[in-house]
Parts: sequence; C-alpha cells; structure tokens
Amino acid sequence: MDAQFPGQSVDGYDVTAPLDTDYYAVFADISPDDRDVWTRARAFVEGLDGRMAAAWDAAEYPMDLARRLGELDLLNDGVAHPALTRFSPLAAGLVNMEVSRGDGSLGTVIAVQGGLALRTLALFGSEEQQHRWLLPIARAEVPAAFALTEPDHGSDSVSLETTARRHGEGWILRGAKKWIGNGAAGGVTFVWARIDDEGTPHHGAVRCFLVEQSLPGYTGTVITGKASLRAIHQAHITLDDVHVGDDALLPGALSFRDASTVLHSTRSGVAWSALGHATACYETALQYAGERVQFGKPLARFQMVQERLAQMLADLTSMQLYCRRLADLESAGVLRPTQASLAKYHNTRTARRIAATARDLLGGNGILLEYGVAQHMADIEAIHTYEGTESVQALLLGRDITGVSAFA
Repeated sequence: MDAQFPGQSVDGYDVTAPLDTDYYAVFADISPDDRDVWTRARAFVEGLDGRMAAAWDAAEYPMDLARRLGELDLLNDGVAHPALTRFSPLAAGLVNMEVSRGDGSLGTVIAVQGGLALRTLALFGSEEQQHRWLLPIARAEVPAAFALTEPDHGSDSVSLETTARRHGEGWILRGAKKWIGNGAAGGVTFVWARIDDEGTPHHGAVRCFLVEQSLPGYTGTVITGKASLRAIHQAHITLDDVHVGDDALLPGALSFRDASTVLHSTRSGVAWSALGHATACYETALQYAGERVQFGKPLARFQMVQERLAQMLADLTSMQLYCRRLADLESAGVLRPTQASLAKYHNTRTARRIAATARDLLGGNGILLEYGVAQHMADIEAIHTYEGTESVQALLLGRDITGVSAFA
C-alpha cells in the first residue's frame, strides 16, 4: 500500500495459491500421462486470474472459457470412444478436482458437456450422429445439454412426463425440463422423453432424442436468481410440439436404465469435484491462518485454529482416499454404481463441513469473493444436490446393504 493508517497495516491476504495438499501421498504414484493431464488442468485454472469470481458475481457465463476447456482436451471426463482421447479414470478425476478447485461453475461445464452430453452420445448415438456431433461437443464448439429432470420430477425423474409422439417419419416432443445446464446456450440438447406410440414394443419406454436448440417450439430460458454455480447457465426448457426426424432418436438408448447408466458414471466426477472445492477451502484457510494476525500473533499460533485445521485435513484426506479408490476400482472394471454413490454421498457432505469451517476461520473476510471460500461454499450446495440428492444416495446405499428397498 502507498500509506499506512492506524488500524490498517495490510491491504489484504495472498491466500489462494495451490499447496498440493496430500498428507497421505495419495497421488504420489500417478503415471506421467495422468500427471500431464493434471498439469494441463492446473495451467488452465491458474490462467483464470480472478475472471471467474467476477463472472460468478455478475451471473455471467463465459462461453469462451468453456470452449477453451475443449481446445485443451479437458472435457473428456473418461468417456471411452475411438475418436476421443482416452483419459484414465484417475486422470478424469484429477481434471474434475483441479478445475473445481479453481471454479465450481467450470467444473460443472465438464460435468454437463463431457460427463452427461458427450457420454450419452458416445454410449447410445448412431454412427451418423457421432460422426456429426461427437468431436464438436468434445471440443465445446457446440454447447451440449442433458435434459432429464423436469419441474415436477427431480429425484423421481424416472416418472418423467415429457412425451415423444410418433408423427409420420418422425416425432413430436412435448413437455418441460428444468435445471438443464447449457439448455439455453444455442447448441444441442439430449432430451429424455416417454414414447407415445401405441401398439409398438417401445410404447411407454423412456428414450433419448438429439434436439437442436434452434428448432421451432424449443424454448430455453436461463434460470435467474441462483445463489450457487452462478457462472454457468441452467435453463428451464419448454418443448412445444418440437418436430424431429427419426434420425434424432439415439438408437442405443432404450430405457430409463440407460439414463441411469450416464448418471452413475458422473457421480464419481461429483465426488472428485467436491474434493476440488474442499481442497481450495482448506488451503485458503491454512494460508490465511499463517498471515492473519490477531491479538499480536498469527492465527496459526492459536490452539483452536490448529485443531480446526487438523480436522479439516483429516476430512480432506478421507475424501482423497475415497476418490483414489474409486479410480482404481473403475480402472479395474469392477466399480459398482453404489460405490460411486457412497463416494458422492461422503464427499459432498464432507466438503460442506470443510467449507463451513474455513469460512468461520476467515471471519468477516470469509464472505468476500476475493478469497474464494464463500463462492466454493455456495457452489458445494449445488453439487451436493445434483446427480442424485443426499437422500437418494442414502436410499440406494440402504437398499444395497440391506437388500430391502425403502423407495416410496
């Protein structure tokens, strides 16, 4: 500062640098290829230079940064396809973690564009659909959305009411979707709808359609007033008799079970994203404790502060262990959906606790966007809910360990 005044000895605190916290050396033995991917994600995050905090504050969606993720080949999310760069489960997780450490909205771009939309196309799309759309989506040249949940059906999305009615050589889509990332971004949307075609084997089944957002009858309205993930736009979509051809139907998506397959895959990504948020909160709190002076000494010299930091480190290390084990199980081809549910359940709950402790440790400065903790704390609330709420994950786990379903 140019001048000092009584009661103001510092302008601020430099507390947001990455510290690579890894107390149990959970990531010490990763391969050079995986580390290269992680380094690429780190360089992207370090180049944001405070831009996402401003975008979050203004509720603006910086599409150029989403495209930059595509240019850097960071949207893969472990999707397997001959035309795509193959990321190991560990590399995909590290990208989710690192980008979420930098900003939760960009972490959600990966979840939506790569984890949901790209994965749906790679798993269930026709050869022609993949030839036209796969690489443009992977590069974020075309924004892509995954439209499953509806205003009336969130946790019970299996009961979705959007219909696809046979009409000549195509289909008429009618219904509404809500909380659809990229749903108003001017690209394409993978719409899950219930088939209305009496007398055919697929009548009543849930199937998926690739819908261009420019089609007549498709309206995507950005949801405003969000207190979480403010720098990515989610949309309320209405499908007012949208006409699509037979070539819009994804031939491999035959039931709601296929939508669940996509969601199961992305739950691992949510666990990694939660780890990124929690890492940022812990490392900010640790650095702040070393710089902030109260009662004549740094906060780090107070017993209560050290106890809080120790608890945060214990929680963070447990999250790292969950994520690493998830990646190992997936690499071995033995990861079960409920194991991903357990990691999501544990990590988002634990990230909330770490964020709350970090915000408390920063005192009044904890609510300022420049220090990041408040933003991460708010964004964690969204990832705690999406890809299956805490209650849904608990019921999935309860059914698995007891053999008894408690779903209503």
